[in-house]
Amino acid sequence: QVQLVESGGGLVQPGGSLRLSCAASRSIVSTNAMGWYRQTPGKQRELVAIITEGANTNYADSVKGRFTISRDNVKNTQYLQMNSLKPEDTAVYYCYANYRATAYWGQGTQVTVSS
Repeated sequence: QVQLVESGGGLVQPGGSLRLSCAASRSIVSTNAMGWYRQTPGKQRELVAIITEGANTNYADSVKGRFTISRDNVKNTQYLQMNSLKPEDTAVYYCYANYRATAYWGQGTQVTVSS
């Protein structure tokens, strides 16, 4: 079993920045991939960004050029740096990790972009 704990969400004005963190309860070196998803009420959870064990990254078109995903294998933590935030980025953001084809999720952290 793996626990994922997100932090860093909050309220920010349009154009602002936030950095989300996701700490894993075990080494992330053995993960196949880690990533971030987000969800708004009434909509399906959508992929925001993903990073593989080889550090290859992929982003949703809506966040390309604004968000950056990274991972620190020493701290067993992944990050999502979010810049130039827009109101449409408002959502609950979930951390994701795939360990040997088993998916784990964090509890979610709220990000609200509003003036």
